[in-house]
Amino acid sequence: MVRPSARILLAACQFLLCAAGGSLASGDAPVLEQLAAHNVVWDSPSQDMHGSMPIGNGDLAANVWVEPSGDLVFYLSKSDAWDADQELLKLGRVRIRLDKPFVRDGRPFRQELDLARGCIVVESGAGDDKTTVDFWIDANRPVVNVQIRGAEAFTAEVALESWRKDTILPSEGNAIRWYHRNTESIFAETLKNQHLGHAVGKFHDPLLNLTFGGLIAGEGLVSKDDKTLATATPVKSLNIRIHALTAQTPEAAAWVSQLDTLRAANDKVAATEARPAHEQWWKDFWNRSWIFPEGTEEAKAVGRAYALQRWIQAGAGRGAYPIKFNGSLFAVDGQSYNKTTGQWQEQNADWSKWGGPYWFQNTREPYWAMLYAGDYEQMEPLWKMYRDAVPLLKERTKTYFNHDGIFCSETMHPWGLNRQGDFGKNNKEFYPANAFIRYYWDSGIELSQMMLDRYAHAPSEEFAKTTLVPIADGVVTFYDQHHKRTEDGKVHFSPAASLETWHTAEDPLPVVVGLRTVLTRLLELPESLATPEQREKWSRFLAELPETPMAEENGKKWILPARTFSDRRNSENPELYAVFPYRAYGLGKPDLETALETWNRRLVKATGGWRQDSIQAALLGLTDEAEGYVVKNATEQSLIGAKPPKPSRFPAFWGPNFDGTPDQCQGSVTLIALQRMLMQCDGDTIRLVPAWPKDWNASFKLHAPNNTVVEGRVENGKVTDLKVTPESRRKDVIVGAE
Repeated sequence: MVRPSARILLAACQFLLCAAGGSLASGDAPVLEQLAAHNVVWDSPSQDMHGSMPIGNGDLAANVWVEPSGDLVFYLSKSDAWDADQELLKLGRVRIRLDKPFVRDGRPFRQELDLARGCIVVESGAGDDKTTVDFWIDANRPVVNVQIRGAEAFTAEVALESWRKDTILPSEGNAIRWYHRNTESIFAETLKNQHLGHAVGKFHDPLLNLTFGGLIAGEGLVSKDDKTLATATPVKSLNIRIHALTAQTPEAAAWVSQLDTLRAANDKVAATEARPAHEQWWKDFWNRSWIFPEGTEEAKAVGRAYALQRWIQAGAGRGAYPIKFNGSLFAVDGQSYNKTTGQWQEQNADWSKWGGPYWFQNTREPYWAMLYAGDYEQMEPLWKMYRDAVPLLKERTKTYFNHDGIFCSETMHPWGLNRQGDFGKNNKEFYPANAFIRYYWDSGIELSQMMLDRYAHAPSEEFAKTTLVPIADGVVTFYDQHHKRTEDGKVHFSPAASLETWHTAEDPLPVVVGLRTVLTRLLELPESLATPEQREKWSRFLAELPETPMAEENGKKWILPARTFSDRRNSENPELYAVFPYRAYGLGKPDLETALETWNRRLVKATGGWRQDSIQAALLGLTDEAEGYVVKNATEQSLIGAKPPKPSRFPAFWGPNFDGTPDQCQGSVTLIALQRMLMQCDGDTIRLVPAWPKDWNASFKLHAPNNTVVEGRVENGKVTDLKVTPESRRKDVIVGAE
């Protein structure tokens, strides 16, 4: 559930003016006026759900569209709506039908995603014959608001549409109430199948008795049947509210009672009070950070992609669980491509490619994008998932290998264990049967790097002591105790893999450089955050790491994916993890020529989906390459594989690529790359426009380490109007790639 905002009525009068079409305060106008250029506007209805617009409050979300029939339809999603198999389900689908449809008689039609106000507005007709829908999901509570206003009186029906065997409660109090309840769970099965059956009773099952659903009501609506409400008499205005709840309860009746309590609490806050606070949240969000490129049509297209992807991330980033890379909360009826038959297959809205578990290589990318945007609150669900998994991960390490520490699986259920299909049924070993991830445990290292960056941006002793140090130290301890030493005292990382690409490897680059980076930075933390014993271990282990794997020929050196490597099965460039995410090489660092030679020799040269060439190009100062990749990412929705017969109408619903639609990786990579083209931070140094195209101008506001905010403009390659907060950090700013 989204936490209530502390600002309930701040600037209420101003926002009531805004909601009525009034002007914004002058201080907000420059940012929000530029943002308005990225609003998505449609002048015709959509054929089906593939023409939906996304909206969410971080936990509760919807895909909204108007069909040619004139019906307003939307899917509802929630970040914690897991079924017994740990698949993320929709709450349901809602249809609103008026006797005077939104589409009829050649009347003007307009549907707009209003980014600044956090709402979708649908307008049908004009003047004295106009009907308007204002659709918004309260930023501060789990409530969907659908407000309909008509110049003429109308009648309406509101219907819940469900394709599953959910429980529809008998109509009572002129409300639709429904839920899906898990009477079974795969949790215990995953433990038993993965050799942890002895621990079943020690750990909480997050799926069993989990119940999710909602309640639909509105003043003037009466029950027509258990799944339908209708206006009792014609009205000129109709306010529909949908309350959503997920909870684990011993019986269904307790969930129903909680739902009634939730509704009563929500209804105590009138829309006239909730709306200003909702818009204040979105105003604060957009004023926190921005990049508005201009100067060329390509630059504007990238800027639009940047704003819309950030909208999508904010719509799903404050829930009980991290953002799902394979559709987030905005997946709709799927189209899966069968390579064998060459045919597209339709799937229902509960389907997502790769299913419910998390895949770290894909999950990480939205979160890297949040650092420079200052969206630290949205990173908390990721930290929480891993923090909560630590006890079971420790149990797993001790059971499997009889030593300490934790290792993090590439594909994992939220409680930390391998995805069932990857571990394999009746697998007698401790290593997953899936060869792609059999010896691939790097996610814990990169997670530690990301947490270190989060701490550097906004130092917090509580975050360090409860999350960063326990997890990072657990990861380091695992690698320290798990691997043998060579005769010269160096760690020998074997058996191992270099990402999912080189299935057989020794001393893989991401492990060697990743651990070196993480250990160095752990030792730089304030002494109060770790024990002397931890620091001694970190220092010793750092000295025991092997050298970075390298090759040299004719005086040129380049980085290798591992000291030895073979059995190539995927299309990653592990050697360039030395550039991103670990930033051991790049602008302002030694051996830039080595990194550039590595870049030139990379096997896979492409963009789209999770590919991070654009980010690495920016960090190496390769402006033309970075520009080309981000433009391609921002302007082509599907860059990998076959094009679907029904592409998404919403311009920031990328895919299907590797991971279905809307693919969160492609949009997030674009965000990260654009940020690094504009600003790169290393230690105290803040480097501006290190890989920024000369013919792109921009206004920007980004966040840097040590609670620093950098704001300004780029005009013809020059940084102007620079404002650094606090001012003492201005001395750390460098302009250009030198």
